[in-house]
Amino acid sequence: MTADSAPEPLSAKVESSFAYYTINARLPVTLSQIADSLYRKKDSVKTLGQEATDDLKTIIGKVSKLRYEVQTDKPIQPLEGDAPDVVIWNAELNARTDANNGEPPTWYSAPWLYVECYMYRALCDYVKTSKKLQTYDLFADQKQTAYLSSEAAIGSLLLYLKEVSTSLEKGEGNGAAELFAQFLQVALWGNKCDLSITQGLENTQKHCILEQLTHLKPNILADETPAILAALSSAVSSRNGQSGRVDIVLDNAGFELVTDLCFAELLLLLGLASSICFHGKAMPWFVSDVTKEDFVWTLNTMGASSNDAIAHFASRWKSRLQDGSWVLKCDHFWTLPYDFSEMKKHSPELYADLAKADLIFFKGDLNFRKLSGDRQWNPATPFSVCLRGFNPAPLCSLRALKADVVTGLQEGLAEEISKKDKKWMINGNWATVLFCGERHS
Repeated sequence: MTADSAPEPLSAKVESSFAYYTINARLPVTLSQIADSLYRKKDSVKTLGQEATDDLKTIIGKVSKLRYEVQTDKPIQPLEGDAPDVVIWNAELNARTDANNGEPPTWYSAPWLYVECYMYRALCDYVKTSKKLQTYDLFADQKQTAYLSSEAAIGSLLLYLKEVSTSLEKGEGNGAAELFAQFLQVALWGNKCDLSITQGLENTQKHCILEQLTHLKPNILADETPAILAALSSAVSSRNGQSGRVDIVLDNAGFELVTDLCFAELLLLLGLASSICFHGKAMPWFVSDVTKEDFVWTLNTMGASSNDAIAHFASRWKSRLQDGSWVLKCDHFWTLPYDFSEMKKHSPELYADLAKADLIFFKGDLNFRKLSGDRQWNPATPFSVCLRGFNPAPLCSLRALKADVVTGLQEGLAEEISKKDKKWMINGNWATVLFCGERHS
C-alpha cells in the first residue's frame, strides 16, 4: 500500500510483503531453536528440583505446540497468565476476532507486526505461568554470548571513548559536530547485531566499528544528523547554556547496548544533555532486546573485565546510575500490542514522561516499525507524516534496515538501491537516520 501526504486511519493497517518470509521462515526457526536450547538446559534445571524440571518440560511442549500452530496457520490462542497486560492482549485478540465476523485471526491472516509481537508475548506467558521458572529468560544465554564474543570490539571502542573523554576534559580533541556524528553512527551500526533476525544465532561485532564507519557511511540512505545536533544545541541555548534530558529507547543487548551507552556518555561530555533516560523492555522480547537484567548484567560483566577501558566505564556508568544522571525505565507499553501512535491513548503517563525530553532516540527496526505503524509507505514519504501524530518531543530513528518498511528517502532512491541490492530493506546492510522536530502536547 502506498501512503499519500495524509495520515492513514488506524484501521488501515496492512501486512507487509515481508510477512510471508517472517511467519513461514523466521518464526518457526526461532521457536525450534528455543525448544532445542531449553532441552539442552534440562541437566542444569534438575538442580532446582523436580518442579522446575517439570516446568521445563511443559514450556518445551508449549513452544513446540506453538511452532506447529504457526506453521499450519491455526487461530491465535488467548494468553493464560494473570499479569496485568494479559487482559490487554486478550482484549485486543477479542477485538480482532469481532472485526473478523467472530473468527479469531490466524497466524497468516493477521498483520505481521501483531503476529510477531504476539509470539514473543506468548513465550513469556509460558514462563510466567510456570511454578519455579517464572523469572527465567529464554534468551539470556544468547544475549550474554553476544556480548562476550564482541568483547574485543567493545574494548577498542571504549579505549577510544576514554581517549576522547580525556581530550575533552583538557579542552582538546575533535570538534563537537564531528564527535557527535561519529558516535551517532557507532550507535546506528551497532544495530546490525540483532538476534531476532538471525534466529538467535551468533551475530556479533568482531572488529573495531570505528574502522568501518567510512566504509559504511555511503550505506546511510537518509542522514539528518545536522538537524538532530542543531535541535539539541538549540534546546541548550534556549536555557542559557543549561543542558536537559535526552531519552534513548533501546533495542538490542550485547554490542549494540554498549554503543548506546557510549553515545549517551558523549552527549554528557559535549554538554548536549545533563541526564539520559534509557527505556528497556519489561520482559524478554524479540530474543535480544534489552531488559533491566541485561542492563545490569552488562555493567557487572564490564566491571569484572581485565580490560582497563571496559572496567573504567563500568565504574563510571554505575556511578551515573547512582547519581541520577542516568536512569533506566522499563514500561510495559513497549511490549503491548500497540504502535506508538496509540501511546497517548493507552499510556498517557509514558507519553507525558517522554515529553520531558529535549530529544528522543529510537533504536532499531522494531521501534521504527512501531513508529511508522508498520505500513508499506512510499519510501519518499516524509518521516513526520508516518508518525501519524506521535510527537511527544523531537525524535530520531536510528535503524539498520531489516524489514521492508522504509520512509524519509529522496524520491527515486529506493528504486536506485533496489538495482544494486534486491534485499536492501531486510539484510541490515543499509541504514537511515531520520528526524522529526515537532512536539505536540
